Amino acid sequence: MEYLVGIILLLSFFALAFYCIKGYNLMIGFLIITVIWTVLPLAGTMFVSADFLAENEILQFSGAKGLVSILNKIYQSAPEGWGTTLVNVCWGAWFGRVLMDTGIASTLIRKTVELGGDKPMVTIALLNIVTALIFTAMTGAGPVIAIGVIVLPILMSLGVPKAIAMFSFMGSVAAGIYLNPVNFAQYRAFYITPDEMPDFTLGWYAFHWGYAALLIMLVVTTVLAGIYLAKSKTSHAWAAQRRNAASEQRNALMYTLILPIVPVVLKIAFDFSVIGGFVISGFLALFLCGRMKGTFSENCQLVNKLYYDGVVDTAPLVGFLLTLPMFNSVASYASPYFKVILGNVMPKSELTVCIVFAVLLFMGLFRGPMTLVGCGAATLGVLSNVASFSVPFLYSVFAIPTITVNIGSCITQSWVAWGLAYTKVESKDFLKLSIPNAYITGVLQYIAVFVMLGGLGAAWFA
Repeated sequence: MEYLVGIILLLSFFALAFYCIKGYNLMIGFLIITVIWTVLPLAGTMFVSADFLAENEILQFSGAKGLVSILNKIYQSAPEGWGTTLVNVCWGAWFGRVLMDTGIASTLIRKTVELGGDKPMVTIALLNIVTALIFTAMTGAGPVIAIGVIVLPILMSLGVPKAIAMFSFMGSVAAGIYLNPVNFAQYRAFYITPDEMPDFTLGWYAFHWGYAALLIMLVVTTVLAGIYLAKSKTSHAWAAQRRNAASEQRNALMYTLILPIVPVVLKIAFDFSVIGGFVISGFLALFLCGRMKGTFSENCQLVNKLYYDGVVDTAPLVGFLLTLPMFNSVASYASPYFKVILGNVMPKSELTVCIVFAVLLFMGLFRGPMTLVGCGAATLGVLSNVASFSVPFLYSVFAIPTITVNIGSCITQSWVAWGLAYTKVESKDFLKLSIPNAYITGVLQYIAVFVMLGGLGAAWFA
């Protein structure tokens, strides 16, 4: 009977993958799969063998009281445990809105363009670096769009074909996400609660692998953009209009341009509070850029509006994050059945995991079974329960398809979809550029994962 339940659970897993690929609502999808994975494993305990139950203590419960305790853990305690992650997301979204409202983000972009002059490749390289730095602090569709409406017209005004401009910008955004404290907290919660493994901080992760992941993606994206540019014909479709519009905007003060990276530096260097860093840098930006010159009531309204706009930017993500911990919790009850079906198939060595995931990177596209913002949480639940891997190793293994492939290369990502509509780039033209980048970057990052966090890295960073 355990084999039958396992097969049905596996089929539901593939149904979830298809659901995600079709682009349906993730919150509803994970809520449905959570209910299915609650009913099947718990109901299955009435029919499975005694030996199977004896080997899996997690499935042993007695009476209605035991069942209610399990349901409370899945549908109440699990979402409550993600409070810290949601708070980080909301404050990070507010900080992103502050950087846009004060003009700091746009000033960084314009100063970078002035430095690059009329040399497209130099400008691409500089803009990629600055964009990556900006998105170590900012996150969400709103900030990406706000920066995109500055960067993309500038690149196209320099004669960079719009597909290459799109590919380069989205790749550099994804590179910055590797060191973004909000995204780190969000993805970390897939593996452990905030109270577990206190040493697995953003600073530890950045030193042991995060810097390498960011640099690999930034370098590969920039090099490929140069290769694509050399093979293409230049086009000056949007030239004068957008550059004139950009030049009319007022620049923020030069010494405020370091504020976007202050929260990240404080977190990595001193393990300082992420929210504290956002609050300090955010209010400094508002005061130094002259946005707090009104009355006390007016200043309060400004801060409130920026917070409101930031939360609106992240509303779909918040809904997903409130559903996902339910799924993570219920996956532990489904995992014994998956072990029966997949226990002898799933890779059990770090080298094999890295090779398999590198080959299957395409499954990070279209919310596939490798990306945590798709149905990768199910794959994680299966993999983590059939073998013993460290949390930092698993975090990095799943971060690559989630960030490199999905966030930076997939047309189902919200801001990529916006970019395609904004630039009038065909999705196939974008994927022709982004998929090679995803594979080259991903393979190099998996090599780094194995060397720095796998068997070779264990002795170096013990």
